[in-house]
Amino acid sequence: MTETRIDGFLDGRLRIAQPARGYRSGADAVMLAAACPARPGQSVLELGCGAGVASLCLGWRVPGLTLTGLERQADYAALAADNATANGIALEVLLGDLAGPPPALRDSAFDHVMMNPPYFLAGTAASDRGRAEARQEETPLAAWIDAGLRRLRPGGWLTLIQRADRMDAVIRALGSRAGALSILPVAARHDHPAGRVMIVARKGSRSPMRLLAPFVMHAERAHLRDGEDLTPGAADVLRNGAPIEMTHAKVS
Repeated sequence: MTETRIDGFLDGRLRIAQPARGYRSGADAVMLAAACPARPGQSVLELGCGAGVASLCLGWRVPGLTLTGLERQADYAALAADNATANGIALEVLLGDLAGPPPALRDSAFDHVMMNPPYFLAGTAASDRGRAEARQEETPLAAWIDAGLRRLRPGGWLTLIQRADRMDAVIRALGSRAGALSILPVAARHDHPAGRVMIVARKGSRSPMRLLAPFVMHAERAHLRDGEDLTPGAADVLRNGAPIEMTHAKVS
C-alpha cells in the first residue's frame, strides 16, 4: 500500500484514511457497527478490522467501550491504529490471523464480537492483494464464526453482515452454540430481494430465531438519477450513526 485517501464517515464526523487503490470499507462497515448491541463499559472485538471503520463508528456511537481489532494485513492494521489516534477513539489493534490468534487474544473474552467476513467463494481475485483478501474467502466462513464464538463470554453477542445467499451457512456454523438469532434482510430498494443479511446471535442462548422486516437502503424504486436517495432510516444510520435495534432480549 503506497497511497491513501481520507474518507468521511457519519457525515464527516469521522475522517478515516483508506487505500487510494484497493479495498475500502463503506456502508457495510457502518451498518455492522450500527447493529452491534454494545453498551458503555463493555468490550468489543472486531475480527478482520481492516482500516478500523466499523470499530471506530461503533466507538463514536457508544462511549466508554473497550475496543480491540484483529487484522492480518500489517498495512491495514497500521492504518486502523493511526485512524483511531486521528479520531480520538481508543482502539487496540492486534496483528494476526483469526485461525491462529496472537497470544494477547487467545485468553481474552469479550462481551461482543463483530465481523464482516469475505463475501465471495470463487471467481477471479482482485489484482490488489488487500482487496482480494477482503473480498475473496480464504478462511472458511465457519472458521470465522467459530473464532468469534470462542472469543465471546457466555451470554455475549456475535454481530455479522454477510451475503443473503450465505445465510444458511451462517446458521449452520452457529449450530447449538448460540441462539436468540435476529436476522435483518438488507435490500437495496423496495420490492428488490435482499442482497445482505445482518445477523445478531447470543452465545449459549436457547431463545428462538426472529426474521425481521427488511431494511431498505434507497427510497426510489430504481436508480433514476445521480445523487443520493437514501431512505430516512438508512440516512439516519449512515449519516447520523443511529443504531439498528435487532436484539429481542435485554442486553446485560
